[in-house]
Amino acid sequence: MIHRKEIEIGGRTLSIEMGKLAKQANGAAVVRLGDTVVLVTACAAKKPREGIDFLPLTVDYREAFYAAGKIPGGFFKREGRPNEKEILTCRLIDRPLRPLFPDGWRSETQVIGMVLSADKENDSDVLALTGASAALYCSDIPFTTPIAGVRVGRIDGQFIINPTFEQVKSGDLDLTVAGSKDAIVMVEAAANDVSEADMVDGLGFAHEAIQKLVALQEELFEAIAPVKITVEPIERDEVLEKEIEGKVFSKLQDAMRTSGKLAADRAVDDVKAALMEELADREPEVLAGISGILKGLQEKVLRQEVLERRQRLDGRAFDAVREITCEVGALPRTHGSAVFTRGETQALVTVTLGTSDDSQRMDFLEGDFEKRFMLHYNFPPFSVGEARFLRGPGRREIGHGALAERALVPVIPSTTEFPYTIRIVSDILESNGSSSMASVTGGCLALMDAGVPLKAPIAGIAMGLVKEGDNYAILTDIAGAEDHYGDMDFKVAGTANGITALQMDIKITGLTRELMAEALEQARQARMFILEKMASVLPAPREEISTFAPRIFTIQIPTDKIRDVIGPGGKMIRSIIERTGVKIDVEDNGTVSIASSDSESAKKAIQIIEELTAVPEVGKTYLGKVQRLVDFGAFVEIIPGTDGLVHISEVADYRVKDVQDEFSEGDQILVKVINIDPQGKVKLSRKAVIREEAGLPPEAPQEPRPRRDRDDRSRRRSGGGGPSGGGGGGRR
Repeated sequence: MIHRKEIEIGGRTLSIEMGKLAKQANGAAVVRLGDTVVLVTACAAKKPREGIDFLPLTVDYREAFYAAGKIPGGFFKREGRPNEKEILTCRLIDRPLRPLFPDGWRSETQVIGMVLSADKENDSDVLALTGASAALYCSDIPFTTPIAGVRVGRIDGQFIINPTFEQVKSGDLDLTVAGSKDAIVMVEAAANDVSEADMVDGLGFAHEAIQKLVALQEELFEAIAPVKITVEPIERDEVLEKEIEGKVFSKLQDAMRTSGKLAADRAVDDVKAALMEELADREPEVLAGISGILKGLQEKVLRQEVLERRQRLDGRAFDAVREITCEVGALPRTHGSAVFTRGETQALVTVTLGTSDDSQRMDFLEGDFEKRFMLHYNFPPFSVGEARFLRGPGRREIGHGALAERALVPVIPSTTEFPYTIRIVSDILESNGSSSMASVTGGCLALMDAGVPLKAPIAGIAMGLVKEGDNYAILTDIAGAEDHYGDMDFKVAGTANGITALQMDIKITGLTRELMAEALEQARQARMFILEKMASVLPAPREEISTFAPRIFTIQIPTDKIRDVIGPGGKMIRSIIERTGVKIDVEDNGTVSIASSDSESAKKAIQIIEELTAVPEVGKTYLGKVQRLVDFGAFVEIIPGTDGLVHISEVADYRVKDVQDEFSEGDQILVKVINIDPQGKVKLSRKAVIREEAGLPPEAPQEPRPRRDRDDRSRRRSGGGGPSGGGGGGRR
């Protein structure tokens, strides 16, 4: 049976349909907004996996090119590995869903989102998130707390639910929020200096729409009435738990308070090893459960330290930032570099400047575009003291890099201000809390070291929350254990004026507007502290870019002259490149970029292009070349492809009987443009140049000759003289 529900949201209709497509899945939902349609399925294995203590959830999301009426590029003409947008959407769906499964659910579970139709106006990612919840909630899988996702934009101070791609580009906020009926559970935001108060207002606006979408899923649930699989609760041996707590709790406290991440980890491992040795004679099933009990005790230690003793494991105050050191120009041959260290988190960040040829071509359903700013994040195993295979970036690396990139985008100068492609690489050398925010701060320093004229410096900070009832603590600059065992992890980046990026994952309900505002204000104070540290090292971008970076010069040419620069089959532009050794890029609007590490070569190329595209100007003197002689004058090429006529009367400051007495073909002469007629014909004068060089005033225009009657003209043709008896002389 087909079930369909719809609702008006943001002035448009959103619908969820179940029971028509993919009926063999445990659950399948088709979500539609406009002409964007997403199918999301949920499947679970019949039996749980043995020997695991985690939720085996997999989320996949794919955008088929047929959805937008496109054929994939490349040789194979089929979709390949997921692109960055697809990977980020997988994370967007996974993060809010994962905490909502019941403890003890160990069956392999897979959520797949497929974009079936894309109208190039409505983004499919939040539709897939809502569809994933509907597919799980209205199936027999034990997922009992429905959630929904919406996007919020803002134009001229007005919030918009699920804005179109164009509206997002026109506004100053791109906020994605996931939530249940009672609480917000996940936030992703890109912003252009949006204040903390406005961000909180945007979250409240989003939650109102989320509640409507959750209610829609509840209506579907009542209509379908699925019978949920019963999950047996994990059996707890309370006697064993109390015994182990009595043996190791105080030892765990001392171990977790040990200064230094690696030293603390070793101390905790020693406590575990001693316990296992003491209990070595117990049954295997008892020993298998000890690891989980110890994890619970570690969480209890942290929460007790924070909420009861009102202190952190490393002794810091709740609003304290760990020691910060900044170094710029750390590497000799990179175009920009910085080492940013905050506590035991360290990022080596480099900047490379390139030409437009180095930009990345992005081929998405909503359209193709060139990406000129990129941030790539790497997390090698040595950063946490591990030895494992060094592979390509995983979903975590892609996600952290995208967050840091999103934070820095608002301050990157436009191509007219800075015509470079910019690539940042953040290599994490140490990690103990928020390496993504270290990448933001180190990335900003590296950009300034590279001489990129940023609109404002940016810093990032990771915040945490530990809460039980009305007792809570907001933690600034969280370390690894505080992130793992806390109730909320949120990262905030921005300038001194406002937020540019926000990412928040919330594990609890009951997070009030006032508490969120307090957390954002505490994050703002930490951000200001870090900005001061940055300014003490490098207060502003360097005035010059690195000597090893290419110099890019831009000139504007008329669009109808583009063909002259390129030449037939690209012959002319290849010739310029071969003669000068530069890189040249010509855009459709007539912008020409010349890149070279040698400024003299670039100037030579500019000169050639300017000569090729020059337009004659009245009153301007040119060094021209005589191309052809005729009885009435000479045709002289003054700029490539453009010539004009030097009439015989304009050859010299005296009467010229024969042009060949003055010029030969191939001669180079100085001429002045004296007129350009409506048809574009150019009239030149050598006589005007001669008079200027002699310091003589321009020759006055000749008076028109008086009209003569027919008899007078007849006498002149027969040789008769005029009143003075002279011949018919004078200038031509």
